[in-house]
Amino acid sequence: MQRYLIKPGQKVNLAKIDTNDSSAFSGDKKSAKGELKKLNKKLEALQELLFAEHKQRVLIVLQAMDTGGKDGVIRHVFEGVNPQGVRVASFKVPTPIELDHDYLWRVHKHTPGRGEIVVFNRSHYEDVLVVRVHELVPETVWSKRYEHINQFERLLADEGTTILKFYLHIDLDEQKERLKARLDDASKHWKFNPDDLKERKLWKNYMQAYEDAISRTSTEYAPWYVVPANRKWYRNLIIASIMVATLEKLNMQYPKITFDPKKIVIE
Repeated sequence: MQRYLIKPGQKVNLAKIDTNDSSAFSGDKKSAKGELKKLNKKLEALQELLFAEHKQRVLIVLQAMDTGGKDGVIRHVFEGVNPQGVRVASFKVPTPIELDHDYLWRVHKHTPGRGEIVVFNRSHYEDVLVVRVHELVPETVWSKRYEHINQFERLLADEGTTILKFYLHIDLDEQKERLKARLDDASKHWKFNPDDLKERKLWKNYMQAYEDAISRTSTEYAPWYVVPANRKWYRNLIIASIMVATLEKLNMQYPKITFDPKKIVIE
């Protein structure tokens, strides 16, 4: 999975990354589903171990353009995990109270506690993406935020949080098809937002903003992965594989018990 890792200091050019790539898996869509099931089982066991050990924390950041598949990743990759130890935090337009504070204030309180996996559905990166593209604050303000974010994530990492950040990379044509699918299916009308069409017209601006954000904030302690996401099954497989590999490296152990199970009698 290292082919999708953005190394510290690496300059990202999203136009050169194939959104249809599926080269890390030799099978087809059907066999990929079977492989994802196996990964789900491993992730379920690793998440239970993380929760039981109650020492480490895991933060997953999902960013994408509209229809990029953040909800799909949450639904399919985390299928079967114990909801007691997994939370999803979604970041919408800031409230008046949130706007009265610094832009990281609303984010910090949602970061994982010991034994938890927290998934950010959008994140603090909106403050160098939407805020930049729509010129909600001057460049002199948002340009300083890359370093703020790096330091914020350094703090989390130093305190025992493992951070994985995924940009779900789709192209304009794929987004068009997904938007049309929402209009063609009455059960998906609720997911369609006419404002998405306005954002679509700003695609080039968003690509530049994403390239700068990913290039400037992919670090050893909080790496970015640019995941080809036109093929949903492949997207899920890549993210699940990276998560399982990362959790396996955490060297987690079940807590030592203070009693002898052989001496316990249950009447």
